[in-house]
Amino acid sequence: QVQLVESGGGLVQAGGSLRLSCAASRRTFSTFTMGWFRQAPGKEREFVAAIRWSAGTYYADFVKGRFAISRDNAKNTAYLQMNSLKSEDTAVYYCAAAEAPVNARLNPEYDYWGQGTQVTVSS
Repeated sequence: QVQLVESGGGLVQAGGSLRLSCAASRRTFSTFTMGWFRQAPGKEREFVAAIRWSAGTYYADFVKGRFAISRDNAKNTAYLQMNSLKSEDTAVYYCAAAEAPVNARLNPEYDYWGQGTQVTVSS
């Protein structure tokens, strides 16, 4: 089992920045693919970004150039740096971990999920 705990969400003005963190409980964190997803009210959960154990990254088109995913294997932590935030980025952001995903952009590929952290961007 892997427990994931997100932090770093909050209220920010449009154009501002936030950094989300996801702390994992398992020592084999370095072998997992880590992903960030988000869910806005009334919408389905959607892919935001992912990073493989090899540090290869994937991004949704709507965050390219604004968000950056990274990981620190020594700290068992993944990060999502969010810049130039827009009101449409308002959502609950979830961290997820997958042992061997074929497609890191797909929800069902992930084995473990955090409880989510709220990000609210005011315009």
